Amino acid sequence: MSSTEPRNLARKVKPKTNIVAPRGMYDLLPDNIRQWHYVETIARDLFARYGYSEIRTPLVEDTQLFARGIGESTDIVTKEMYTFNDRKGRSLTLRPEGTASIVRAYVEHKLYAQQPLSKFYYAGPMFRYERPQSGRNRQFYQIGAEAIGSASPLVDFEVVDMVHSLFGQIGLRKHLLIVNNLGCMNDRPRFAEALRSYFSDKLPMLCPDCRERLEKNPLRILDCKVENCKKLAAGGPVTQDFLCDDCKRHDTVLRQLLSRAGIEHVFDPRLVRGLDYYTRTVFEIQHPALGARNAICGGGRYDHLIEELGGPPTPATGFSLGMEATLLAMEKEHVQPMAEPAPHVFICSVDEKALFEAAVLAVNLRSSGLRVELDYEGRSLKAQMKLANKLRSRFAVILGEEELAKLSARVRDMSTGEESVVSLEGLAAKLVEVAK
Repeated sequence: MSSTEPRNLARKVKPKTNIVAPRGMYDLLPDNIRQWHYVETIARDLFARYGYSEIRTPLVEDTQLFARGIGESTDIVTKEMYTFNDRKGRSLTLRPEGTASIVRAYVEHKLYAQQPLSKFYYAGPMFRYERPQSGRNRQFYQIGAEAIGSASPLVDFEVVDMVHSLFGQIGLRKHLLIVNNLGCMNDRPRFAEALRSYFSDKLPMLCPDCRERLEKNPLRILDCKVENCKKLAAGGPVTQDFLCDDCKRHDTVLRQLLSRAGIEHVFDPRLVRGLDYYTRTVFEIQHPALGARNAICGGGRYDHLIEELGGPPTPATGFSLGMEATLLAMEKEHVQPMAEPAPHVFICSVDEKALFEAAVLAVNLRSSGLRVELDYEGRSLKAQMKLANKLRSRFAVILGEEELAKLSARVRDMSTGEESVVSLEGLAAKLVEVAK
């Protein structure tokens, strides 16, 4: 190389690396989105029948919303939140769950002044920094519902019934409903003290996290997934031994309603769920085929969260389901949504002039409610017919020099091969008549 050549030409050019989605986050491609639409469509229709309205909240919230709402000692707050400071130094967090945001919106907009019972549903992405594994990602999707304004066990029953109906309509048959009652704010301190007493001489046998939980919130030990902690908890006190009379009645009414409605359920006195705001009713939907982490849905009552976040004392209950876990359960049970609808019509053009007319014709046919595809690249007629067949199009509309001269088109039924000549003026009406 000449010494007069620019030095930058002699430098080695670093190969460009592909940019990929962050670990634990993924793209939803067209081939996969059909299953999501299937679940979402069933959920929206069901929620409407139960009187629930959609609400949408920001993906990012003030960090204190989750610290105060979920609980500062929970794994979500201490280990899993995506938290950062904005350019003015304010601490913000990508939402790790949906309920706290719904409650924040309920309080901020004084929705409690509009009607005694507010019913909302939501759907969207949540974020937690945890180890990615099957059915669990760092960006994950939830569908949930909240009923705010009633302390009645009948509302708990309605929410559980709605969840049960949702999974049934999706097509799942092997899921299991687990229920428990954690007691009210008067019962929980007594239960927590009993847990501290029980685990105090077992401290060395607990995992490091549970040793810390024993002081901050011993109920969290019952939610630990470490096998030895689960074995120790199995011999400890249970919530039912500490319920006041009102909580006992609440629990009895709910379970009687479930039995009367024929909704199979199992009572588990050690079910606590992973969020601190729960009181009284908690429940979980599990699917045995998913292994150790088999929960696909969970929920319960949170009668003090609205007050904790600045609103008036207001009882509430709700649930959320994990979309990814639900889809895995569907796969295990071989639940297959219907295929995306195929085009009604594929327009084939034999030359450039016909292609121009095909583009205009497509506008007319689509405005009549037909699903229409066409070739934009001027491929051969044989290649276009092959593509129409691949797309499972019901009809092929063929435009050539002869057809255009007569202001007509050849229409081929792709299933029988039969052809007919139809005027362009009457083509839309004819196709609508036979295609729908």
